[in-house]
Amino acid sequence: MTMPDNSGKPKCEESMPLRDILVHLDSGPRTAERLKLAINLARRDDARLVGVFAQCAEAYQVGVVAAWPPESYTKAATESREQFEAAVPGLRDALWIDVNRGSDHEIVHHMTEAARHYDLTILGQNEEESRKIAPRELVEQLIVESGRPVLVVPYAGHFDDIGHTPLIAWTEARAAARALNDALVLFKPGAKVSVVSMGLGTEREKLSAERMGDHLRAHNIEAHIEHLQVTEVGLMDTLLNLAADKAADLVVMGAFGGYGYPLLSRGSGTRYMLRHMTVPCVFSH
Repeated sequence: MTMPDNSGKPKCEESMPLRDILVHLDSGPRTAERLKLAINLARRDDARLVGVFAQCAEAYQVGVVAAWPPESYTKAATESREQFEAAVPGLRDALWIDVNRGSDHEIVHHMTEAARHYDLTILGQNEEESRKIAPRELVEQLIVESGRPVLVVPYAGHFDDIGHTPLIAWTEARAAARALNDALVLFKPGAKVSVVSMGLGTEREKLSAERMGDHLRAHNIEAHIEHLQVTEVGLMDTLLNLAADKAADLVVMGAFGGYGYPLLSRGSGTRYMLRHMTVPCVFSH
């Protein structure tokens, strides 16, 4: 849709800003990084920010009866709330919530249900030390089941701001189209955008990538388009290397799309990226 400006020339309508952001909190060392990025995004778009504290813990025994919550969980939740409230002054609206569940299944269920009510959910990449804190399947399940875009922050590095140099992993797949359009709201004005078309190098795929360039120009976004052969060894490593070469601060890709390429089984590329990502990634399913 276009709207005329005062000069009579069509002016492209801008993407809607973020209005409601969820960030996962726990007592892990990377929570501060996720929260800092979430606050910056909320401040940029004057959005509401909701921090959800959810981490694994076992109930303690009182005789033969299991009681909840254990003291360690209560202490961690209290510290999380204090840290959140100390970090968010100046935001239009901020809220801290405790899932108050300790089992993997319950945490995944409640976080997935919560994520459906927000424009964007921010999670942390799994790391070995987090196994006792967050369910290993949390990130994957939210990507697949929430119906909302998920921004995953790596377990190493500092990412206060994103959207200046996005890299889009493009394929002729539903999930890729969803991811790109979900991520537009994160692109900064004047962003240096790269579209990497991943396929077998057919003319149809090249045309699809060019049409995506046209779509981005309709949003006042100029993009550099290049093609990456899916038959290359280490496709996802090549994508990560491109992200490093281009100093990308955000990777955008469809998740668990089942592209049907002979060298990629369903979800294998997504899982590889979730293990090896080095910059924040937006995943949509």
